[in-house]
Amino acid sequence: MTELRDKIALITGASSGIGEATARKLSETGTRLILAARRLDRLEKLASELAADCHLILLDVRDREAVEASVADLPDAWQDIEILVNNAGLARGMSSIHNGDHEHWEEMIDTNMKGLLYVSRAVIPGMIRRGRGHIINIGSIAGHEVYPDGNVYCATKHGVVALSKGMMIDLVDTPIQVSCIDPGLVETEFSLVRFSGDNERASRIYEGYDPLTGADIADAIVWVASRPAHVVVADMIILPKAQASTMVIHKGK
Repeated sequence: MTELRDKIALITGASSGIGEATARKLSETGTRLILAARRLDRLEKLASELAADCHLILLDVRDREAVEASVADLPDAWQDIEILVNNAGLARGMSSIHNGDHEHWEEMIDTNMKGLLYVSRAVIPGMIRRGRGHIINIGSIAGHEVYPDGNVYCATKHGVVALSKGMMIDLVDTPIQVSCIDPGLVETEFSLVRFSGDNERASRIYEGYDPLTGADIADAIVWVASRPAHVVVADMIILPKAQASTMVIHKGK
């Protein structure tokens, strides 16, 4: 087991959901946290509740120049990132491709794939120079299956799985570990964002069964990050007991 105390972890999308839960779990291990998100007020509130030493970054991962500057301009005490949790991601809408919203497509592609690439490209060279590091990409069960009206979102999460495999190949001759964690239904702000703030529609997604929580995924992230140097958890699918696939969900608890 690898000791996480005093390691520096960068978490994107840290202001809510899986990212926030991961910050809380890593804080318990003594990890120092770089928390990045678009909502600075939420990051400030989160940091005030954590025992860990925190450095906050107001960041939209879709902005390549901002990503590069944020990493390059880190204070000396925060330069040595050893754990990167590429968590920032979202879904927008559900529709057939021929009825799709171009802006929704661009936001999902720019956040889920290009944002992950921008952050990884900025952080990985430092890991290689220092000879240590672990990249944990947050994918989805949608990266292994495609469901009706989920076309572009599913494509981006298939992309996360493919990029994770590509990173493993490119870094196989280095000490850097690469993992991909693919959750099923997790009750966070995910559906609220997908349905543009329609709380009633979002809530129906999680009715009638016990969905995963952000803390469930955070537990897995901490476990994956603490594996010994010779071990890589390449890909982990995590589902609630009531979910057998993207569209097979038993509701009736």
